[in-house]
Amino acid sequence: MTWWYINRAAGLVAWALLSASIIFGLLLSSKALGKKVRPNWIQDLHRGLSGLAVVFVGIHVAGAVGDNFIHFGAADVLVPFASAWRPWAIAWGVVSGYLLIAVEATSLLKKHIPTSAWRKIHFLSFPLFLTATSHAITAGTELGTTIGIAAAALVTAAIAGLTTIRIIGEVEKAKNPPPSRIPVRSAGPVPAVGVEQTEPVLVHARTRLDARPQRPGRPF
Repeated sequence: MTWWYINRAAGLVAWALLSASIIFGLLLSSKALGKKVRPNWIQDLHRGLSGLAVVFVGIHVAGAVGDNFIHFGAADVLVPFASAWRPWAIAWGVVSGYLLIAVEATSLLKKHIPTSAWRKIHFLSFPLFLTATSHAITAGTELGTTIGIAAAALVTAAIAGLTTIRIIGEVEKAKNPPPSRIPVRSAGPVPAVGVEQTEPVLVHARTRLDARPQRPGRPF
């Protein structure tokens, strides 16, 4: 019975951590908090929550295998539809586990993989949330209640709203791209032509004329 409680509690905590990680990630990418909030702590919190979600998913799986009530085997928690008990519900959980591992692994290896590949894999966070929520509602007894469904709907609405804000921001950025800054190489100071520059030249030329030796004039 202890493993059953560990399984249920770890599953709920993992879903909550995953939801919070996605929300903070959208707050960071959509800049919904404005420019006054520094993004460093939000990014660290986003990464920390996703890492904790992986840990609690591992505890959730260990609790499912250790529970003697349903008798889950290794294939049941690793292969979709291998479980005889609620195969669809458990399949959602198995798929969620693989998606979470893919997203977290590429986040840790972000500096070593192309940015385009990391971005595409990171977008799997959205189907990950849907499959994890489906697993929590269909396999568990907590989110399947009225209060649980209401909480899941509230979190889903928050994620959908932040996603909409991000999409609108990307569309506006595409319509109004920032002006390109083309560096202009200076060829040196160009003297302006004016009285200040021409007057010394005239004085210098007049001085040279005055310094020339005078020829003796013709006698009258």
